[in-house]
Amino acid sequence: MVTLRKQYAVARPVYSEDSLAEDHNKVYRQNKTIVDHMREYLTWDLKRAKNSAVSLLPIISWMRTYSVREWLLGDVVSGISTGMVAIMQGLAFSLLASLPPSYGLYTAFFPMLTYFFLGTSRHISVGSFPVLSLMVGAVVTRLVPEVGPPANITGFEDLTQEQQRVLVASSVTFLMGIFQLAMGILQVGFIVVYLSDTLVSGFTTAAAIHILVSQLKFVLGLTVPGISGPLSIIYTLKEIFDQITSTNICDLVMSIAIMMVVFIVKELNDKYKAKLPVPIPIEVFMTVIACGVSYGFNFQTRYDIDVVGKMVSGYESPIAPNVEVFQESAVEAFPIAIVGFAVAFSVAKVYSIKHDYTIDGNQELIAFGVSNIFGASFRSFAASTALSRTAVQESSGGKTQIAGLISAAMAMIVTLALGFLLEPLPTSVLGALVIVNLKGMLVQFREIPYLWIRDKPECVVWVGTCLGAILLGLDLGLVVGLGVELLTVVYRTQFPRCSVLANIPGTDLYKDRKDYTHISEIPGVKIFRIPSPIFFANIEFFRDKLVETVGFNPLRVLRKRNKALRKINKRLQKKEDDVTARGPEELFGTTDGSSMNLPVDVTVPRVDLHSLILDFSAVSFLDISALKGLKAALKEFIRVDVEVYIVSCDECILEKLHSCRFFDEEILTSMFFPTLHDATLHVNIYHTRLEKRRK
Repeated sequence: MVTLRKQYAVARPVYSEDSLAEDHNKVYRQNKTIVDHMREYLTWDLKRAKNSAVSLLPIISWMRTYSVREWLLGDVVSGISTGMVAIMQGLAFSLLASLPPSYGLYTAFFPMLTYFFLGTSRHISVGSFPVLSLMVGAVVTRLVPEVGPPANITGFEDLTQEQQRVLVASSVTFLMGIFQLAMGILQVGFIVVYLSDTLVSGFTTAAAIHILVSQLKFVLGLTVPGISGPLSIIYTLKEIFDQITSTNICDLVMSIAIMMVVFIVKELNDKYKAKLPVPIPIEVFMTVIACGVSYGFNFQTRYDIDVVGKMVSGYESPIAPNVEVFQESAVEAFPIAIVGFAVAFSVAKVYSIKHDYTIDGNQELIAFGVSNIFGASFRSFAASTALSRTAVQESSGGKTQIAGLISAAMAMIVTLALGFLLEPLPTSVLGALVIVNLKGMLVQFREIPYLWIRDKPECVVWVGTCLGAILLGLDLGLVVGLGVELLTVVYRTQFPRCSVLANIPGTDLYKDRKDYTHISEIPGVKIFRIPSPIFFANIEFFRDKLVETVGFNPLRVLRKRNKALRKINKRLQKKEDDVTARGPEELFGTTDGSSMNLPVDVTVPRVDLHSLILDFSAVSFLDISALKGLKAALKEFIRVDVEVYIVSCDECILEKLHSCRFFDEEILTSMFFPTLHDATLHVNIYHTRLEKRRK
């Protein structure tokens, strides 16, 4: 496409940083001290108190603008639709947490009550999430295994295995909430930026594999003990294959049929989502049908299948968390807190952008922290959000968290009055529903070839995170993923793609000389660009690349020149001729590296460079080690008569150079220029005048 190309012309002097400061007054800002920040933080007035109240209770801001006529009907319809999905997912995901299904309904109810007041997202559906459920389940099975005695924890006495597991799950969730609340109070919501989309994709894909394997025992009707720790997925598969001949055919056939029907209907939902007022709640229909068929044909007795069984009717009194469980599960609870927040925040961010409102990461941490602490007190397990459930809430007309409140009310109705209807539901049906809902996470495997072609380090992060989480478990896998991601960042900054720039004729633009055919390099001038911060880990790489670019080692040239000078001095001293006043420049010249006075057996390296320009436009910081290395490198070039210039240097870096006493009699402030074109014009003017003087 041909674009209209406008031209501009600017007439101004050629500036260095010094001359620019002379012609234009510069404002020197004074940075605030810690005392100033504390004083500002502790100073309160009415406006700040009002803003803090709105920030802590975001419900105030959107409730004041709530339109009953336009939004209420959509919220009611959305709440009912989401509630049905939340109930089914709560029952299914409780199996991942190694808990009775009824406790999944608690997770669909209690956390939402507090998030309604404290959360900043108006669209996410708060409740169980399969990855968190699996991570909680790993702690539960480790401390209360199905086979063998539980861990030696005070408070387990006189409790059944089910009660012990509920206590462990609620205690882990309580500790997870404490971590989230503490991070929110300390304003460290930015921590989620360290979990890149690539890392989260690899991690959730590995979690999907774990979930799939954990549900096979329900789909096949096998009795497989819960196994946790590194390589647990391999041991679990071994147990399943050892018992494969004992598969319950009724469970298997029913699971396959349900997965096929649910998968087909979900595909139709996606295909015709623009035409459907709300997605077809196929999970609800299949659950109702499975309950009716199981009850009518007495599957539990006739085919020996496992069913949900006795549902807890009503809500139990609050319980206190177990401190010893805190000590045993702190290592697992922290990554659970991070993953729960990262998933919820990323989903909330998608819908906040779509509907044009802002979310606050720190307030979200506080909201989820309080919600998990509150929910854990009433025996619920880790809460976050699920993309599929949130998509239902938003696509069915939900405008605010009133839809979430109605969804929680539906879970309450089932818990208080309708739970007995779910008692004949086969657990294989719940396992099938969990597996079929993994499609979104499992298709992420398709990202591998895409990443390999376009960004190999990112592909390494994805594969490393996924393999680490599959083989070592989700908690250690997350640590492995963060480690691999950190290594890729170090690799990118320690070995950046440096380039030599040249001028596009007729412009003030300078581009990589390898990228253009018609490009002009100034004879005797090299323009070197480093596109990263310069710090202790890459300063030597920077110096090596600089030597490679100019084609000679200035330190070696200087040594050979000094050695040649000593030889000449010795020979001339024998002739009683003093050469010391003449110096190396007169003896060797500045551009051809030779002199008419050199003896035949005395040689020095040829230097065709008279100016070196360093483009610092992409250098965001320098540490002390890099500053020392840079100073040494510049002096090496200056001492072999190569003029060095630094351009586009950030003001903060300039201030640091001054404060660290970077400048001396060799390295001057006049070496710094505001733009690359200023420096090249200066070099041309300076050397043109120099040549005229020589002639």
